[in-house]
Amino acid sequence: MTPTAITLFILAAVLVWGGLIVSTIHLMRHPDATSFPAGGDDDERPEHSVIVHDT
Repeated sequence: MTPTAITLFILAAVLVWGGLIVSTIHLMRHPDATSFPAGGDDDERPEHSVIVHDT
């Protein structure tokens, strides 16, 4: 392999693994919301029912 190919390989690996590490740290510091704002009425359908669209 040429030095250019090795450099690009290392750059790509650092980018992918660095992004994984940064996103993991971000999720640990900012977990998913436990409460949501008011709004959105329940449509009272069974969980796996067919959605009927007016077309």
